[in-house]
Amino acid sequence: MRPNRMRLRPLRLLAVLAVSALAAATGFIALTSGTALAAGTGAITGYGGKCVDVAGASSANGTAVQLYTCNGTAAQTWTVGSDGTVRALGKCMDVTSAGTADGTKIQLWDCNGTGAQQWTPSGLELINAASGKCLDATGPSSADGTRLQIWACANSANQQWNLPGGSTPSPTPTGTGGGTTNPDFGPNVFVFDPSMSSSTIQSRLNSTFNSQQTNQFGTQRYALLFKPGTYSNDVNVGFYTQVAGLGFSPDNVTINGAVHAEADWFQGNATQNFWRDAENLSVSPSSGTDRWAVSQAAPYRRMHVRGNLALDDGGWSSGGWISDTKVDGQIQSGSQQQWITRNSQEGSWSGSNWNMVFVGVQGAPGQSFPNPPYTTVGSAPVVREKPFLYVDGAGAYNVFVPGIRTNAVGTTWSGATPPGQSLPLSQFQIIKPGDSAATMNSALAAGKNLLVTPGVYHLNQTLNVTRPDTVILGLGLATLIPDGGITALSVADVDGVKLAGLLVDAGTTNSGVLAEIGPSGSSADHSGNPTTLSDVFFRVGGAGVGKASVSLRINSNNVIIDHSWIWRADHGSGVGWTSNTAANGLVVNGNNVTAYGLFVEHYQQYQVIWNGNGGRTYFFQNEIPYDVPNQSSWMNGSTQGYAAYKVGASVTSHEAWGLGSYCYFSSNPSVVLAHSFEVPAVSGVKFHDLVTVSLGGTGTISHIINNTGGPSNSGTNVANLVNFP
Repeated sequence: MRPNRMRLRPLRLLAVLAVSALAAATGFIALTSGTALAAGTGAITGYGGKCVDVAGASSANGTAVQLYTCNGTAAQTWTVGSDGTVRALGKCMDVTSAGTADGTKIQLWDCNGTGAQQWTPSGLELINAASGKCLDATGPSSADGTRLQIWACANSANQQWNLPGGSTPSPTPTGTGGGTTNPDFGPNVFVFDPSMSSSTIQSRLNSTFNSQQTNQFGTQRYALLFKPGTYSNDVNVGFYTQVAGLGFSPDNVTINGAVHAEADWFQGNATQNFWRDAENLSVSPSSGTDRWAVSQAAPYRRMHVRGNLALDDGGWSSGGWISDTKVDGQIQSGSQQQWITRNSQEGSWSGSNWNMVFVGVQGAPGQSFPNPPYTTVGSAPVVREKPFLYVDGAGAYNVFVPGIRTNAVGTTWSGATPPGQSLPLSQFQIIKPGDSAATMNSALAAGKNLLVTPGVYHLNQTLNVTRPDTVILGLGLATLIPDGGITALSVADVDGVKLAGLLVDAGTTNSGVLAEIGPSGSSADHSGNPTTLSDVFFRVGGAGVGKASVSLRINSNNVIIDHSWIWRADHGSGVGWTSNTAANGLVVNGNNVTAYGLFVEHYQQYQVIWNGNGGRTYFFQNEIPYDVPNQSSWMNGSTQGYAAYKVGASVTSHEAWGLGSYCYFSSNPSVVLAHSFEVPAVSGVKFHDLVTVSLGGTGTISHIINNTGGPSNSGTNVANLVNFP
């Protein structure tokens, strides 16, 4: 339920302004123990992975300080002092003539203790004490010889520095990947090390959160990654932010404090807390209870909570996902309308509303739908966990690709070694903002996997996956936008492709389909090595006008959908019955396709069409389009409206557990939907634990499935059905 469309303006950080004001007033800022640089000696890396360098290795006063290819010489060996100085060749990094104007150049000069030679870290930035401005690579350019200067702080890539003392986290140090210990992940990935001070890490966490707290439809994307170790921090997760550990086990990274999602920006209403991600961490909440108050597209994967976990923030909340997670204490669902927990372990569960589903969960409550509405399935018949990035014992980056599990119960990692294989980063092309579809396709054609770093990528050609076992792993909800009406992503009818961590956003020209798994007529048996979609989301409108006839079409057999929100936007920009047009969210033509955590909302015709045999769905959450203008514009022949979930007339075997469909006809409450589920009346098609809801009694769903069950209307909002037939 999301009747409130209010959006808040993003907050702005005031720290840099405060520094500037103090500098102007005093001409100098004394460094305190809380802001001091961490002492260390070595290279300083920055924009483009280049090193801060003294031109010509000269120690003469006035020698230019520049960027240059790293070479390990004395001209690139800097001593970062706890006194706030940065020194090389026996002299200090200095602002020329103690200037304060944008563009004032940096030089080497005799150390003199003035503010022109004092630097304080703020996240990844280095702020000069005298000017309150940031160390900046001119241009921005990473060409050899690029002069360093001061410039108004903008948190831009050319103002981000990795210091040898570890006082600032490094987003992208040197290197170009390839299984190295220092890969270049681009400007929007921040890697934290336990040797860094908590205050420095907290500064970066706060600045990222403050920029993303209300940024529901912005273009910024971030990944905040923690190397193995223990941290004392408050990790508040905003829009388009992935927070993840880089250990092989969640217990390799411990956060003492919190890893949480709140709804403060929306007065406790968590129904619009979308597009964020927490993975592969253990957290010991300082209050005893952590909070993950979210709705769709906010996965909570491979986590260990050493305490309790609350899933709301005191207001409305509308559904979410937990998998491969251990919660030592109690999970408190609060106001959550629906939720799925898959292959996890929990101390206990408290709360229910309309539709709570547990699949292969140790400690889950017993089957009791509809009172309380718990749907409990003992095991997941076939499942593969999401691939993840980790650092091995030698410090090299790898991607672990989990193996298939059958009849799976509990987590993959708690007291066990997960099945699967590690792929060195040398087998991946690291895709960074600015890279083109041609670059991606060239890498795919060369047999590379793709690690897509946080950003928004406009595609002028379809990404074609033709090699079996290809992995495309997105970080920070990396977003693909097909331009000119093309398909964003096409997968051949091959074994074992893994797509994960991607948001596919429709372009302004209508696409016939946004992503297609297998061409029409695909027939190969992939039961031994199925293709998997993990946290792959689709959006039509919201960030602007978007159009797509079908969001996801699956033609291959044995595909696994492991958490997907397929959304025609009901709020945001470019939203309207004739603006963000989209007929169907998901069309399944392949046989033996399995879906866990299927969220499909607001499409204008059938939300889901399932034509393949042997299909299985564990949890379905749906909202019928809010913006139907009138009944005559929403008729399926002589039938009122289009079902949320249609099983094709020729299907003889299909089974689904824990399904909910809701209406809120805000444009015209007199609109009626004949039924939310439409299936052939055959013994092999079975549905369990269904609910329909008229949100606030705004509109009518006459029946739950075919002509059975219901109604949901202003008189009876909620209707339940345990089994069909």
